Amino acid sequence: MERRSFVRSAGLAGVLASGVAPAVVHAQAAIRWRLTSSFPKSLDTLFGVNEVFAKKVSDMSGGKFQISTHAAGEIVPALGTVDALQAGTVEAANTAPYYYFGKDPTFALGCAIPFGLNSRQMTAWMYEGNGLKLMREFYRNYNIISFPMGNTGAQMGGWWRKELKSLADLKGVKFRTGGFSGRVFERLGGIAANIPGGEIYAALEKGTVDAAEWVGPYDDEKLGFNKVAQYYCYPGYWEGGPQLDLHVNIKAYDALSAEYKAIVECAAAYAHTDMQAKYDARNAAALKRLVAGGTKLVRFPKEIMDAALKESLALYSDLSGTNPAWKKIYEDFSAFRRDVNLWFRFTEAGFDDYMQSAKL
Repeated sequence: MERRSFVRSAGLAGVLASGVAPAVVHAQAAIRWRLTSSFPKSLDTLFGVNEVFAKKVSDMSGGKFQISTHAAGEIVPALGTVDALQAGTVEAANTAPYYYFGKDPTFALGCAIPFGLNSRQMTAWMYEGNGLKLMREFYRNYNIISFPMGNTGAQMGGWWRKELKSLADLKGVKFRTGGFSGRVFERLGGIAANIPGGEIYAALEKGTVDAAEWVGPYDDEKLGFNKVAQYYCYPGYWEGGPQLDLHVNIKAYDALSAEYKAIVECAAAYAHTDMQAKYDARNAAALKRLVAGGTKLVRFPKEIMDAALKESLALYSDLSGTNPAWKKIYEDFSAFRRDVNLWFRFTEAGFDDYMQSAKL
């Protein structure tokens, strides 16, 4: 029987039973993409999410779809992924979208904003709320389609040379902080510096910055920040659940078959879960080692938290008055945050509070 007429007459069930389906999959064209990261290979969890993704794509395509992964600086600078995708220099990139708040503050809503969503809430907004739909509409302006691919969970508040005891201690302090949070820090009287991860240690050691934040114990220990600063503050109120994205050039994505598009989506979702599982499993041991080595944990004073919240909300209001893209997405984001926090207050927060006070 001629193959095409057989597929039409047998239907899907018949095709699968006949063994023709594998031949259809194997008929997919061989494809090779390049994926650039905003992170160095030394950060095996942040950069490693790309390797996890690429392996899943290869496995699910029977080796037909190959993606080479490249650290920051190999092809594209750490903070050059959006420009590279627009130009078609690479097909894909993994980055923290808030790095590009200078292009448009709306980028930050796809990653993290001060006093935003925690990691589970961010995933819920993306997949079950309007987050993914709204952010994709925005990214189309940059020839990008996005997929959630990584979350560190709530982050620490950084390494400080001097202990913070009051809001006044922030005045004039030069603080390395990623993306959008610097806008709030400057409203508190500090000076923000957006420095790529691989350059932070040198800046902190030389005194170019007075304090710096990155992610949490596992990565911070690797970068050696405990050697040049003693006080480790928490929580990173600006990063309650920062999401990394897989950004793909729209033209490259549209050229994929339906099967390959499904593989990209599924592999990104797998890598998304894998990253946070690794951080949740590894941060505790790293924190113990840091404290044993002399690191002093300091909770941000309530005065600082309250002032940061006030300034954050004022900034968001200002942006809503001047930036239509921000206003549209933030209104949905903030409504989702209000409702999901109502739910979490009675369940997650109540359970976590008891379990952590019990110290089991």
